[in-house]
Amino acid sequence: MEWTRDAYRITTDPEEIDRAAARAYLARSYWAEGVPQEIVDRSIDNSLAFALFEEEKQIGFARVISDRATFAYIADVYVLEEYRGRGLALWLIETILAHPELQGLRRWLLTTRDAHGLYAKVGFVPAARTQRFLEIDRPGLYVKPRGE
Repeated sequence: MEWTRDAYRITTDPEEIDRAAARAYLARSYWAEGVPQEIVDRSIDNSLAFALFEEEKQIGFARVISDRATFAYIADVYVLEEYRGRGLALWLIETILAHPELQGLRRWLLTTRDAHGLYAKVGFVPAARTQRFLEIDRPGLYVKPRGE
């Protein structure tokens, strides 16, 4: 599927996604630092990925992990720094939430360290019953120790 707005375009076509560009950003992100290309490739292959373009340059990305019936988790959302402040991240999230294969889901989740305001604009709120959520968290999993 594809959506356009002004000079920008969002696509879910896996063939159009610039996987190297996605990896370049994710590898320097706080949530996936050092992630190898093969992990990014596998994550794209096994989720519904959204790539944001200005002409032929990929400037943003997000993935949805979902059974497409009851649950979805939004992951790996970014817009390159030089493109922020234009409403593109909001448009990307609105596009995800409106995707026809993701309608009628009972629960949406995501995690963020610093974008609560963005997600609040589309209805996300802090989890009311955080005690119900459990996790195994492995920060730094992809970062190799110095000397290796």
